[in-house]
Amino acid sequence: MGRAIAVEAIGHEDVRLAGGVDRAGQEGELAPGHDLAALAAGCDVLIDFSSPAALPANLAAAGDTGTALVIGTTGLSTEDHHRIDAAAGRIAILQTGNTSLGVNLLTALVRQAAAALGPDWDIEILEMHHRHKVDAPSGTALLLGEAAAKGRGVNLAEVSDRGRDGITGPRQRGAIGFAALRGGSVAGDHQVIFAADGERIELGHRAETREIFARGAVRAALWLAGKPAGRYEMADVLGLAR
Repeated sequence: MGRAIAVEAIGHEDVRLAGGVDRAGQEGELAPGHDLAALAAGCDVLIDFSSPAALPANLAAAGDTGTALVIGTTGLSTEDHHRIDAAAGRIAILQTGNTSLGVNLLTALVRQAAAALGPDWDIEILEMHHRHKVDAPSGTALLLGEAAAKGRGVNLAEVSDRGRDGITGPRQRGAIGFAALRGGSVAGDHQVIFAADGERIELGHRAETREIFARGAVRAALWLAGKPAGRYEMADVLGLAR
């Protein structure tokens, strides 16, 4: 993703690539070398697609220099989100489980459908990614689950069903189910199924290349530049109601 974002930035007429660091803090192959503090000081917006372990240092570097931050890292914990909330009191932060414009439009549709259909419709979220992905459900699946839960006015943590094996009993009314598939080189497939007696609605998105995430990340960075401190979402970039 780092390389894809660098290529997208280099090819964008409104963007100048300030630099990049890898997991070892060394220079990126497609950008001038910078350590993290110097990079934060020399740019308008940082884009973070690293790992949850790197988040505290990235938040600190951005906060020290007042630099806006786009976070596309997935697998974040509740504690990580508390850190982001705290940092957003000082700087502009856009955090999302997916920077694809198409996925974020899908998220809005899922929330709308969940609100309109109600708990009599069962919701199942199916996702598939490449064999190297380390977290499950994917950040995008959780993003879609949160959208469905918000549409229903419930807490996702209280209705989420992520594991079914053996004799599980009947499906619980109002549950939001997740299923994760891994294999091959799939960039990302997501499907949200609304199922009722005698009918189904299926809303989905297929990522054919990681370039779509890079494109959305750069667009988010351009939108975030100059914004006041606060926590933002891709819905804000697209002008969609939260």
